[in-house]
Amino acid sequence: MTRSERTSYSLREIVERFGGEIAGDPDIRVRQVATLENANSDAIAFLANDRYLARLDTTRAGAVIVGKSARAATRLPRILCANPYAYFARVSALFNPEREPRPGVHAAAVVDASAAIAGDAEIGPFAVIGRNVRIGAGSVIGAGCRVGDDARVGSGARLLPNVTVYHDCVIGDRVILHSGVVIGADGFGIAMDEGRWLKVPQIGRVVIGDDVEIGANTTVDRGALDDTVIEEGVKLDNQIQVAHNVRIGAHTAIAAFVGIAGSAKIGRGCRIGGASRIAGHLTIADHVEISTCTLITKSIAQPGTYTGAYPFEPNSEWRKNAAQLRHLHELVERVRALEKKPAQPKRRKS
Repeated sequence: MTRSERTSYSLREIVERFGGEIAGDPDIRVRQVATLENANSDAIAFLANDRYLARLDTTRAGAVIVGKSARAATRLPRILCANPYAYFARVSALFNPEREPRPGVHAAAVVDASAAIAGDAEIGPFAVIGRNVRIGAGSVIGAGCRVGDDARVGSGARLLPNVTVYHDCVIGDRVILHSGVVIGADGFGIAMDEGRWLKVPQIGRVVIGDDVEIGANTTVDRGALDDTVIEEGVKLDNQIQVAHNVRIGAHTAIAAFVGIAGSAKIGRGCRIGGASRIAGHLTIADHVEISTCTLITKSIAQPGTYTGAYPFEPNSEWRKNAAQLRHLHELVERVRALEKKPAQPKRRKS
């Protein structure tokens, strides 16, 4: 859809949908969202951080979304709200709706006769749908996807091209799986026996709740015995590894390159920064925030922010500090030894 083909909305119409307060001309019409720097007169931009207030003076946007504290920061027509970024997300979805499914099965798709596919679902070219699969109303299975035997896909789900869902797995309603996602591959279960590795069969499933979104090339392994579970509203970025029997609580968000080892339990409403690592068999409480590149090796029982990233510095300084860290245990032992010594009596001044 080109810019000229998009439906325009007045600020009055937008506020009627999403709430908020208008300052300035309520009849100004906009047809797309944009940044403050790149907006044109037919676009609406947003300001979520007061550090960028000066950009309101130079933007060419037709209107802006701002917090209530920024009411007087510009004369542009504006929508005042409590959370400008969330409001912007809703307006962006209004202007950029998802493509409607094209009901039917493409001639180049392979669908087992036992599969039950809703009449308004879309099955793209070269998709393969296994035995006893169930696909709900309005779902889209993109080109080259594979949905294994006995799997379930809910209503309004979207599997982008080349997604693989293994057998028995369950995908909830309105789930989005981006290209390259693999749901239900075997977990890394192996047992040593006389110098050789034996494969441990992975007989659990992956169960994904409603309104989950999983980014490109992320992998979620099936459980070894019990299920791997991603609860409703979870958002996973690209290239994340979720190992077998992990459970991720509702509305948790995890950034790219995170690795979660087997049987870890992550609470609800957590935020995990990119490239962090979570060791196996740990429990993380609800509403925990983990900073980027942090290694979690113990369970976390209390909400809060936890950071373990070592700050970068010039290499020459880093080498000196790293050398000192090697002797940190020796220093701790010396301090402990000094603490055990009886205090020496103070000498009186003559």
